[in-house]
Amino acid sequence: MKRRTDEEISALLYAYDADIRAQYGCFAGVDEAGRGPLCGPVCVAACILDPEAPVYGINDSKKLSEKKREALFDQIVEKALAYRIVFVGPDIIDRDNILNATMGGMRQAVEGLDIVPNLVLVDGNRIPAGLTMPAQPVVKGDATSASIGAASILAKVSRDRYMLELDKQYPQYQLAKHKGYGTKLHYELIAQYGIQPFYRRSFLKKQGYWPEGK
Repeated sequence: MKRRTDEEISALLYAYDADIRAQYGCFAGVDEAGRGPLCGPVCVAACILDPEAPVYGINDSKKLSEKKREALFDQIVEKALAYRIVFVGPDIIDRDNILNATMGGMRQAVEGLDIVPNLVLVDGNRIPAGLTMPAQPVVKGDATSASIGAASILAKVSRDRYMLELDKQYPQYQLAKHKGYGTKLHYELIAQYGIQPFYRRSFLKKQGYWPEGK
């Protein structure tokens, strides 16, 4: 079976968006990156693409190489009608839990757009509360809608860049390798060097790495 080209995949995602746009007019796609790691923020992005300036190659960010994501990030930022990227830190994640923190970040991202969309499409099966416009969840939306796919790339690249900067400050944790996820290496480094303020207290308590009351 012949594998689809980037252009063919993008055409399918843009066709989906065209159907939505025909019904609602201007709409935004929303996605997140970094819900699962032990440290660092969750990053949320909202994006309104310009149908007259398509970005070829958009897809679920997890299906793209780092090099491809970086190249697409620059094109999306240049061509999008509007976008907003929001970081939600470990303190908020620990206070509100990861789901509520993510939903809150999504609402902030939508509210921060320079253009008010008529509809918001959100990757997954939930939508954030408190939006002033209609919203729809789209399961596997980052591989269905070009706008959600673009948001997934903005969120993923932004968070990875954040973790690379954090790696420069705390090289002993090798954050550039695992981006904060709970790999065997990461757990070993936590055991060796201890916990820093950028760790998610609530996540680590479940693993027994953060004594109660500290």
